[in-house]
Amino acid sequence: SHVANHDKGKVADSLDKASEEQEDVDSLRIDTEGDNSVATTDKDAFRMNQRETEAHQVKLQHLCRICGGSFKADPYKRSHPVHGPVDNVMQAVLRKKEKRATSWPELLAKVFKIDVRGDIDTIHPTNFCHNCWHFIQKKFSNVPCKVYFPRKGPVEWHPHSSNCEVCGTLSRGVKRKLQALNPQVNKKLRIMARRARQIRPVRTPKQVNSKSLMKKIVNCNKIHLSTKNFAVDYPADFVKAVSCQICEHILADPVETTCKHLFCRVCILKCLKVMGSYCPACLYPCFPTDLVSPVKSFLSILNNLPLRCPVKECDEEISLEKYCHHLSSHKDVKDKEGYVHINKGGRPRQHLLSLTRRAQKHRLRELKLQVK
Repeated sequence: SHVANHDKGKVADSLDKASEEQEDVDSLRIDTEGDNSVATTDKDAFRMNQRETEAHQVKLQHLCRICGGSFKADPYKRSHPVHGPVDNVMQAVLRKKEKRATSWPELLAKVFKIDVRGDIDTIHPTNFCHNCWHFIQKKFSNVPCKVYFPRKGPVEWHPHSSNCEVCGTLSRGVKRKLQALNPQVNKKLRIMARRARQIRPVRTPKQVNSKSLMKKIVNCNKIHLSTKNFAVDYPADFVKAVSCQICEHILADPVETTCKHLFCRVCILKCLKVMGSYCPACLYPCFPTDLVSPVKSFLSILNNLPLRCPVKECDEEISLEKYCHHLSSHKDVKDKEGYVHINKGGRPRQHLLSLTRRAQKHRLRELKLQVK
């Protein structure tokens, strides 16, 4: 019995060892299977991210770099490369304005204040729409057209993420187009609108035909030159072209509106402030930020126009550019038409420090008035 018990104990020990070895093998199998599953999930996630980024990049090719609009909105599907050369039409517009630009990044930096040279293809679109192209053309040509930038500023682009706006908006789809109305209904609406217009006339802004009112607002007789000072009898159309359309004086610091009308800078700013934000000549909407200086060739023609000196004893012809310098050279002239007398007393002017304190105060007051 003792030997039998001893043999049973050996058998039990061998069974325990075998069960432990089997458990170790099973645990090793589970660990290897877990590692393989983690590796496969990582690979699947990487592939999914790669597919999403590729799809995101494909969707970016259908959007405008500047305004973020879709090229599908344009029936002709027109687009322009952001990093490409400037086309011939825009080159002709820039040539008219005496400006130069060879590539689109230069123009985009001038108009929209954005630098596209550091763009990344996975984040930024590579083209911009034809509406933004029209906006650039309007900015440089000052042609009155109904093209407006749809946003306050250019779109800020971000890398692809789970809450990506580009993928979210494009996946939702485009809004359904409105159905065309029945022609009979359209005709009825037109008749009703015409009758309402006959009963109650539409209020329109009052046209300012009286130039005397604008001249009173501007009141620039003392600072601007009259067209009567021209040394040559020019045709009336030419005189009108080089004169301000508000004060009818020779253009001083001329500016050009979007509707191609010329004004003195002081005159147009005063009129816009008092009368409203529209052109005094044609009532087209106009703002102080839209005012630009004319082309250099026109300014050179304007500055080289000959004027006659208003001083009686001097019949010299001077160009408009040198007119103020010529008048300042007349020191001892008593005629007040050409300039304001500096020395009103009979004695020669003494140095400021050699005067008494009371005379110094009086002299400083006169100098301040002259500066004003």
